[in-house]
Amino acid sequence: MSSPDFPPLDSRTFRQVLGQFATGVAVVTASAADGTRIGMTMSSFNSVSLDPPLVLFSVDRRAHSLPAMREARGFGINILGEGQRALSDRFARALDDKWNAVDHHLGAHDVPLLAGALAHLECAPHAIHEGGDHEIFIARVLRVSAASAEAPLIFFRGRYHALASTDMPQR
Repeated sequence: MSSPDFPPLDSRTFRQVLGQFATGVAVVTASAADGTRIGMTMSSFNSVSLDPPLVLFSVDRRAHSLPAMREARGFGINILGEGQRALSDRFARALDDKWNAVDHHLGAHDVPLLAGALAHLECAPHAIHEGGDHEIFIARVLRVSAASAEAPLIFFRGRYHALASTDMPQR
């Protein structure tokens, strides 16, 4: 919605401005009702609440796997390390055989958990909300694990980046 004081935003400019916010990269996974494994790369992942433990991620309404995500009994959130760029790229593609030769094991509600991820969050659906051209999934975290000391995979200005240092001086 625009007003005389604020003309409509150009979507390309809006996307470029949002790209100024560096994010980690996660792959959200699930098992469809027919057992098909689903996975998609996300940078739209963040915490919502500590009590109860809730997180959110958003899915484009045009995503081929959106109907299966809506019906999923659980979600796996796999936080990727800097050495997992190829995995991020693989799950960012639409309609490919994303799971071919991908090392993983099954967690709660048969969600695929990617081997080597920095952390796993095993979740149950909590709510889905409309969010413009996306749907916002809120998930309740059931179980977590962190297995690696590797630095995270970072996405900034439309590209992957590495952290210069994982240590920040204390003030």
